[in-house]
Amino acid sequence: MGYSHKDIEPKWQKIWDEHKAFKTQFDKSKPKYYVLDMFPYPSSQGLHVGHPEGYTATDIIARYKRANGFNVLHPMGWDAFGLPAEQYAIQTGVHPAITTQEAIDNFRRQLKSIGFSFDWEREISTCDPKYYKWTQFIFTKLFEKGLAYQKEVPVNWCPALKTVLANEEVIDGKSERGDHPVIRVPMKQWMLKITAYAEKLLAGLDTVDWPERTKEAQRNWIGKSEGAKIEFPIRGSQKNLTVFTTRPDTIFGATFMVLAPEHSLVNEITPASHKTAVQSYKDVSSRKSEVDRQIAKEKTGTFTGAYAINPLNGKDIPIWIADYVLMGYGTGAIMAVPAHDTRDFEFAQTFKIPVVRVIEGGDLPYEGEGQMVNSDFMDGTSSTKAIGKMISHLEKEKLGERTIQYKLRDWLFSRQRYWGEPFPIVRFPNGDLKTLPTNELPVLLPQVADYEPSETGESPLARNKDWAQLANGTQRETDTMPGSAGSSWYFLRYTDPHNENEPFSFESQDYWMPVDLYLGGAEHTVGHLLYSRFWQNVLFDAGITSHSEPFKKLVHQGMILGPDNEKMSKSRGNVISPDLVINKHGADSLRVYEMFMGPIDKDKPWSDQGIEGTRRFLDRVYRAAFDERTGEVIATDIAPSDELLRVLHKTIKKVSHDIESLGFNTAISQMMIFVNELYKTDARPKSILLTLSQLLQPFAPHLAEEMWSKLGGEGLVSLSKWPSYDPQLVVDNTITMGVQVNGKMRGTIEVAPDASEDIALKLAKDVSGVQNALAGLPLKKVIYKPGKILNLIT
Repeated sequence: MGYSHKDIEPKWQKIWDEHKAFKTQFDKSKPKYYVLDMFPYPSSQGLHVGHPEGYTATDIIARYKRANGFNVLHPMGWDAFGLPAEQYAIQTGVHPAITTQEAIDNFRRQLKSIGFSFDWEREISTCDPKYYKWTQFIFTKLFEKGLAYQKEVPVNWCPALKTVLANEEVIDGKSERGDHPVIRVPMKQWMLKITAYAEKLLAGLDTVDWPERTKEAQRNWIGKSEGAKIEFPIRGSQKNLTVFTTRPDTIFGATFMVLAPEHSLVNEITPASHKTAVQSYKDVSSRKSEVDRQIAKEKTGTFTGAYAINPLNGKDIPIWIADYVLMGYGTGAIMAVPAHDTRDFEFAQTFKIPVVRVIEGGDLPYEGEGQMVNSDFMDGTSSTKAIGKMISHLEKEKLGERTIQYKLRDWLFSRQRYWGEPFPIVRFPNGDLKTLPTNELPVLLPQVADYEPSETGESPLARNKDWAQLANGTQRETDTMPGSAGSSWYFLRYTDPHNENEPFSFESQDYWMPVDLYLGGAEHTVGHLLYSRFWQNVLFDAGITSHSEPFKKLVHQGMILGPDNEKMSKSRGNVISPDLVINKHGADSLRVYEMFMGPIDKDKPWSDQGIEGTRRFLDRVYRAAFDERTGEVIATDIAPSDELLRVLHKTIKKVSHDIESLGFNTAISQMMIFVNELYKTDARPKSILLTLSQLLQPFAPHLAEEMWSKLGGEGLVSLSKWPSYDPQLVVDNTITMGVQVNGKMRGTIEVAPDASEDIALKLAKDVSGVQNALAGLPLKKVIYKPGKILNLIT
């Protein structure tokens, strides 16, 4: 028997709400700590037990920092614009706002039932007009700075979903949602010029405490390359083919050129004899996503029938098209050097194109360094020096120029959907675009007859003529922003969520930002985490924020897998609802178990036996203070023993250290050790148990409040000061130290850590194993380091 979680947990949740226990005040006299979770998309399925893992971790930190005198900002909100609600609206006619609000209400209920110390008065939702007014405002700033523009670009168009999909939403040429065919088509889209911030985004990574793998992934995504742009004349044309290469030194080894199928020159340079084959290949490529094109193992392509001219030796180079070259990177054209590039080598082997070695070294394709060969005036030069030498020659002869190139591409920022932020833009009859002033924001989503885009991809908003058509022939922009718009600045709104005059006050963001600890999934590395950094940098340059980076420290939680060791999903039938767990075992058991499963950043499988063991531990804690049948206090005012006091102070030190380092599992383990020590005695000192409730409250706040209250603690334990340890009480009276004879271990002694050599030597000579090893021989030397080593040399 133990405590009744069904009575205790709702009781304390109600008290916290009534007392507004976790309401955050703006108080510059206190040090601040801003701890934030990546806010969830409120799906109709509600939470599964994987969601609370990260929320519990940040809640432990929030409660611990609060108890240590920090002014803590720990908010929650909703990333509420999304395709699932819109798809449901298309199927049923129910407005997305209705289903989204129902999902939000359910998520809030679930989160409150777990006892998180969020400041619910700062709750935000990205689909709330009071919020997206300021998302639209930030867009106007991007537009005014020339960072938002329209351009016709190839996009992933899904005819079934009637919308444009991001690359990560397309798998093997089909939509991730619904498995519908996806094709590449040109379409006019809004773009954000994130490429203008490539260098700042790279530099900023050196200033933040993030997992190195995440920083490296962003560096690779931005993809800074130094090299040269080279102009290749096209045989029989007035046009040149411009390529970017990081290895201009290998130009004499270029045996073919490759254009992306979408390259604007393809149709122009292809003679009639090759147009059918080229067009057929372009059609096939248009049905592949860029991701599929990059990871495809089989190299495909077709010869255009055109030739470029090597500007250094005048030789003809055949021009091919192949979908492993992407239009968005570099110039959409490459000089292919198959002897020294794996992809080019595979292509040349497939299509039997000559391979010319220009660097001495190993087997082809050879991508290492060496001496230049078959390279005219470059022969004999080391390849490392040859790059600079070739760039200087190209610039001198006006054949090319030194260039820095980034793999990063501008952010496609419009969707042909209903459920998103409308753009604060009007278009005049002459084509001019103008942003709306702040006093005309927000541009509200209008009512529409149905939520489905047109067959040609036009947004549902376009069908509401009363909304879209304005006076004097002006028109509203009818696309909507992507879901990533509202999530790119929400952390700033939390600092001042009820401000009706600006997104947030300068003073509020200056105090609270940057986020001290941000916790969320690694899957957002090159999406949300990069976009948020971009917006923060733009707002910093605009003088709206005082910090250029939004997140000081970033942690990725591991995944809680199903009992079958697989990712939880409805299709696998291994999803576990926190509602069921809380009903059976209690929210505190859920919290403690998920933190005890293992390190926060590792994946771990759910175990029913594991949570049952956690509940048994919490019941033992309860029984240490209360009669399990009557609930009466059995703890007394007696003084604790010296030994129990020592274990307590070691526990305070260990739990404090482990929370700071996010070692929640080992903190819980130490509390279990302490409870075991407590049960070895018959004494139940109140003072000890009050301190235990303080240590337990970040992990199991409901049980901790119940203990604190009934044992006579003042106020709420959630708002009590964190206990401190006495340094003298955490030092062991004795330690076990090994004794060596001539470098070999012969026994151990129990000795004070600072014991003198004489005392240690006397104790060592009483050990039988040491006596046998000495065999009466005189000591030549004694090597003694207090608390570490004793080595007797005969």
